[in-house]
Amino acid sequence: MVSRLEQICIDKGLKMTDQRRVIARVLSEADDHPDVEAVYRRATVVDPKISIATVYRTVRLFEEANILERHDFGDGRARYEERPADHHDHLIDVQSGRVVEFQNAAIEELQHRVAQELGYKLVGHRLELYAVPIAGSERKPG
Repeated sequence: MVSRLEQICIDKGLKMTDQRRVIARVLSEADDHPDVEAVYRRATVVDPKISIATVYRTVRLFEEANILERHDFGDGRARYEERPADHHDHLIDVQSGRVVEFQNAAIEELQHRVAQELGYKLVGHRLELYAVPIAGSERKPG
């Protein structure tokens, strides 16, 4: 079965080698925002012959083709996610490194209003919130 990311690559006309297919599947199945080293570890479980250099080249190719989105969440590692169909923002737990995706209509409206008040039309943005859990909080985000 072809993964979402594989199908996007095929639709864009990218040559899909067996190793690229494995890397695409690993990224499609990720429920986190893995860095290249994490993608490499996951891919070598499927195909031990995949090199870290192949993963770096493939991730760069997917990023240049607008298939992957690159993030820097302040930990010094580039993290990746499949380019989302719907916009979302991120909250990063600075203690655990966990990344929580969220959408908030009030924040979206406020950003458009701020741009308009400054004489601009907002065409895009990226919002990353860095936080620590509230002591005693029972709520699990996401």
